[in-house]
Amino acid sequence: MLERSHLTIIHEVNKLGSLTAAAQSLHLTQSALSHAIKKLEQQMGTDIWIREGKSLRLTQAGQSLLVLANRLLPQFVLAEERMKQYAAGERGTLRIGMECHPCYQWLLKVVSPYLAHWPDVDVDVKQKFQFGGIGALFGYEIDLLVTPDPLNKPGLKFIPVFDYEQVLVVARDHPLAGEPYVKPAQLSDEVLITYPVAVDRLDVYTQFLMPAGIAPARHKTMETTDIMLQMVESGRGVAALPRWLAEEYAERMAVTAVRLGKSGIAKQIHLGMREADIEVEYLASFIELARQSPQERHS
Repeated sequence: MLERSHLTIIHEVNKLGSLTAAAQSLHLTQSALSHAIKKLEQQMGTDIWIREGKSLRLTQAGQSLLVLANRLLPQFVLAEERMKQYAAGERGTLRIGMECHPCYQWLLKVVSPYLAHWPDVDVDVKQKFQFGGIGALFGYEIDLLVTPDPLNKPGLKFIPVFDYEQVLVVARDHPLAGEPYVKPAQLSDEVLITYPVAVDRLDVYTQFLMPAGIAPARHKTMETTDIMLQMVESGRGVAALPRWLAEEYAERMAVTAVRLGKSGIAKQIHLGMREADIEVEYLASFIELARQSPQERHS
């Protein structure tokens, strides 16, 4: 019978490269580990790995079990963590992944009232997922994904929570500052500053510049919004950001927002989750709070 311990052994041997290292990691003797897998091979009627000198190579059957281990073991860990939290009188931890650089400022406005509503739930925000959040959801690394670019995948659900417009941010004394909207050709001589995201995932390119066959004179990337807009303020480039974020910075910096194209670029922030978690109370509450206006959240 296939058990969790078998999957753990296969995972550790694959990760560490040897039975000896895996046995040490799992606090087992090498003979006990070998015996467990040999017994499983006999029950299944097939080899799981083949020895090649001092190393081991997974067979096709072993590779299949490794895929299963990579999918199921994180779920076991998550379930155990939640049981411990319940036993300690806690509701759990809401793990949020960010696939959107400027969305962090928006998220802070939701997290603050959420923590007040749910004092027994912790919130952990992971910003490493530039565009790998789908895999993190499937891998149970996170519970919610904040993204402006949802992807329809079986087993996942994306809910729009916030509408916004993508705009061009320029210095107040920039020639484009007084325009009602910007045309693609007007950026051909500009330095365009964006977050470090692939061009094919940047709306200013895919929905504005590329359809017109236009490219900026230069494209620079920056991680930090503050530094990006300091560069814009000093006349060293222009940036494409959500209007709400641009207007926040315009209150304390000499920058202004200009519409991209006559009709503008409309976007939405989505929260993605596993369909199986939709009924989790504290997760559903976060989504409900995220869809409210700032005034409703603090009422």
